[in-house]
Amino acid sequence: MDYSVIVFDLGKTLMEYKGMPLSWVNFYADGMRTVNSIFGCGVSERDIKKSVQVLKSFNPRINCREIEISPEYIFGQALKHWESKPNLTCAIETFFDSLNLEPVIYNDSADTLRFLKNSGYTVAALTDLPSAMPDKVFKSNIKELLRNIDIYVSSQSCGFRKPNPSGIYEISEKCGVKTEEILFVGDEEKDRKTAENAGCGFIFMDRDNKRTESVHNLRELISYINGN
Repeated sequence: MDYSVIVFDLGKTLMEYKGMPLSWVNFYADGMRTVNSIFGCGVSERDIKKSVQVLKSFNPRINCREIEISPEYIFGQALKHWESKPNLTCAIETFFDSLNLEPVIYNDSADTLRFLKNSGYTVAALTDLPSAMPDKVFKSNIKELLRNIDIYVSSQSCGFRKPNPSGIYEISEKCGVKTEEILFVGDEEKDRKTAENAGCGFIFMDRDNKRTESVHNLRELISYINGN
């Protein structure tokens, strides 16, 4: 199949947050404690634990969901029982600042995106945002990638999380191509299911060398594309 659009998942495909696991639930309590401390809310540890349970209830890696929920709604529910509430936008920013996230763009990512663009492909990204993270926070961490991405779609911007195919459909419509002309590159089973649901091509990006039917770096991806 000749593809005209290459869509990349981002986390563990083109970048990662150094030292962060797939689920961030173990960091919720400290994040809420920081919000409490910075804004002088004076809530108890019991209140913090209740907030953490609310955040966990919305975490899609614990409770699977395809419909995206805004950070404002999630944090609004998590802080609902606080007698003294901080400004919601400031609380969200403070929470994620407290995680001290360190984005790492893989060495082969930017050059490969430029190569694909120069070769005539449209390069797109489809990513599920970490639970309750604002799009602007995530995008500020991937500026180097965004310079070489033609179309960026997140779970927040399209309203759905993978394996819902809405993100692929949006990219297809924006590019004016059939989904069959799209190749989706991702590292998780939900990425494969997204491609299956959308009717587009798919290849696993397996940087840990655990899968046989996959590519293990972007150099191999280019060879795969050229062979299709």
